[in-house]
Parts: sequence; C-alpha cells; structure tokens
Amino acid sequence: MIKAKKSLGQNFLIDKNTINKIISKIDITNNNIIEIGPGLGALTEKILDNKPKKLIIIEKDFELYKKLLNKFDNKKITIINDDALIYDFSNLRNYKLISNLPYNISSKFLLKIIKFNKSFTDIICMIQSELADKLNYKQGKMNKYKFISEFCGRYNILFKVSPNVFYPKPKVNSKVVKFELIKQNIETKKLDYFVNIFFINKRKKIKSNKNIFNLIDEAIANKRYEDLKYDEILNIYKKFNFSFS
Repeated sequence: MIKAKKSLGQNFLIDKNTINKIISKIDITNNNIIEIGPGLGALTEKILDNKPKKLIIIEKDFELYKKLLNKFDNKKITIINDDALIYDFSNLRNYKLISNLPYNISSKFLLKIIKFNKSFTDIICMIQSELADKLNYKQGKMNKYKFISEFCGRYNILFKVSPNVFYPKPKVNSKVVKFELIKQNIETKKLDYFVNIFFINKRKKIKSNKNIFNLIDEAIANKRYEDLKYDEILNIYKKFNFSFS
C-alpha cells in the first residue's frame, strides 16, 4: 500500500462498512458528483457503482493522481490534479460533494465551500469530531463556525467514526456530517469580512467591538457574542454595510 504523506494530512479510508454507510446517506444515481481527496479510490469505486450522471475527483498528490488515472477508465469520471483549496468551483452547477477531508484543510475548506450554493446542493464529508461539533449550531455556545453553518444551510452530524477505519490510524475521532445548502444570494466578501470582525473576542461584551457598536440593539449590548442567538447576530449582519473596492 502507498505510504500516506503527513504533510498532506492523508489518512486513507479503508473500511468497506464505513464506505457503504457514507454512500447510503446521499443520492448518487443520475446525479453529478464531485469527490475531494479520493486517496486510494475506495470511496470512488462505490460512487461509480451507484451510477452517477458525472463524477469529478480532485486529488492534490501527484503520485496518487497517477495511480487513480490507471485505476479508473470511465467516461463518467474526470480526474483532476489540483489543490481543492484554490480550485475554482464557481462554474459547477448542482453538484453533490463527497469527501473524506484531510484534517489539515477541513476547517478552511468547509468554511469556503458551503458558500457555493449554486455549485453544490449537498455536501457529505468526514471530518474530525472537534470540527463537527464546532459547526453544530443545534447545541453549545455560538461561534463563527456555527453562524456560517446555519447561515448557509441545514447541518446534521450523521454518525461517529473510529480511527480504526483508516490507514494510517489518526490520533483523533471523526464524524460524518452533511450540509444541505440553501439557495440564496450570498455576498461572500461581506460575510467573510463580517465574521472576521465580529467573532474576535468571546470574553468581551459586544458593545466593546468598535466595528459594529452602532449596529447593536441596547437589549444585547452587554452580551458576549458566544451568548447570542443566531437571529440576533443575523440582525446585526443585515444592518452591516461595507464597500469593497
């Protein structure tokens, strides 16, 4: 078996039961599918078994990319050697995304990709448990992950995954999660800028934030952002105005 590269956060999914469970959670047949980080192609094989309309897979590791080219010879599959963090997804329409995401890019990638609601309808992926919980707006205190997650769609944690289903075994537990993206116009630059200036100090009251203090209702001025409800932050965001050059 090919040696996993720590620098790319590679932990190959090798357990057939886990793969089948992931596949069962998304409708693949006659739909357009994109897979990020296919690795050895174990998940890819099962995707193809379910007869997608079209399948695109993106693999950053050139050595793995060459192996995938040799392994799959199918008119319904396009294999791309690129970095998913910088790949332009904007030209895709109504794809479903499946991925065993490398842990070292999962946070950054998801915060980027869930805003592409014209490109994707559903996202199902394997991520570290800690990140899965950070994104779960149904419980716990507010943070930027939960706000963006709820803003962009419906989010569910589907099931837990043991380190034993990977090669090599990661040092953390994982969870499979699913996003169903809401069709809406998202001003990505505005949203990113707002999140970066709003969620800056969870211990301070939000009235101390000079970037947004004039947008805050008196009723919540003495709260910390982690104690706010989604709708309270959304109301501030709607009032927020910023011009980009």
